[in-house]
Amino acid sequence: MSAADVAVVVAAAVGTLGAIACLAAAFVLVAQVRRLERGIEALRHEALPLVAEARAAAGHAATEIARVDAVLADTEAVTAAVDQAAQLARRAFANPVVKVLAWRAGVLGGLRRLGGTEVRPTRAVPDRHRGQDRSGTEARGPHGRRTLTAPRR
Repeated sequence: MSAADVAVVVAAAVGTLGAIACLAAAFVLVAQVRRLERGIEALRHEALPLVAEARAAAGHAATEIARVDAVLADTEAVTAAVDQAAQLARRAFANPVVKVLAWRAGVLGGLRRLGGTEVRPTRAVPDRHRGQDRSGTEARGPHGRRTLTAPRR
């Protein structure tokens, strides 16, 4: 056998080994692709119900958000109505109440001047912060007006 024949035999052997290695790699790759397909199919069977469940939850959340939005709109309407009613009541009662209090103060001042004695009006709720000293008595000036005085010690 000549050197060329040996080179051809060696090349054929190397080519045959390469072909066998490629066939083995192809079989391994085909097995891996089939295994991957089975994994994808299992994932699809698990994921599709989860996606459907997520869609249902999103629809339920959208419905609840719409209900909360409606409740907020109703609350805002009620708040606006209460504010309007409060303003109306304030306008309706503020002026007469002020007039009654002014009339009462005038009558008490007149009685004080006529009788020369101290007439103290009774209060339903004591005024603790305006016009009183620390002893709890109201300080009044010569014309029956409140005055600022130093606390008694």
